[in-house]
Amino acid sequence: MIRRSLRMLRIGVVLARFRLDELLVELPPLKIARAVRLIPWGRRRVRELPRGARLRLALQELGPIYVKFGQILSTRRDLLPPDIADELAELQDAVPPFPGERAREIVEQQLGKPIDELYAHFEPEPMASASIAQVHGARMLNGEEVVVKVVRPGIEEQIRDDLELLGALARLARKYHPEGERIRPNDIVTEFERFIFDELDMQREGANASLLRRNFEDSDELYIPEIHWSHTADHVLTMERIGGVP
Repeated sequence: MIRRSLRMLRIGVVLARFRLDELLVELPPLKIARAVRLIPWGRRRVRELPRGARLRLALQELGPIYVKFGQILSTRRDLLPPDIADELAELQDAVPPFPGERAREIVEQQLGKPIDELYAHFEPEPMASASIAQVHGARMLNGEEVVVKVVRPGIEEQIRDDLELLGALARLARKYHPEGERIRPNDIVTEFERFIFDELDMQREGANASLLRRNFEDSDELYIPEIHWSHTADHVLTMERIGGVP
């Protein structure tokens, strides 16, 4: 309970520092965070930003799970004003990577073999790092270039903690916020929970990609990378590496 209260207070402090007062209205546990408005640091710079930009920056400061929540929330344009939805849609999924050595350990643990028996080469530096996983370049023993997606260590526990807190905030918002009944924050958190745990399952992601590949096998417009099932597990996904333009 104390841990949750401290984390909730931190959220309130971040929201107040980014002058998101409208999100604090009538939420008693967060009202104490209004005192942060007295802090002069960054006040003018933050105050001059549009409210959508302030919300986006606050979510980025709170961490990767809140960034992911903002991304999903941006798709619910039936619930959000256009300016906020547009800003949340700009949230980038790039977050600090975890060590490459830890990624190697996860791959070996998941696939049951030393990394040198799985790949001819495994790049220790990730190509990209996101909220749920990061991606490493690699080369198969037969010389084929691939990418290896590795789920972040400890992310499931972190997600459960953050979801518990988001659920508590949603209940407060529904009870005290003037638009609580219309926005239905509890439903949004439930939808997010279902989505986020699906993303943790690399077997599911691989199966979806394989199905798409079969469906578009003869297409000249869409190409789906091949999944290497011998090198895929619950928290590791290996797929064909292809080039392209973002």
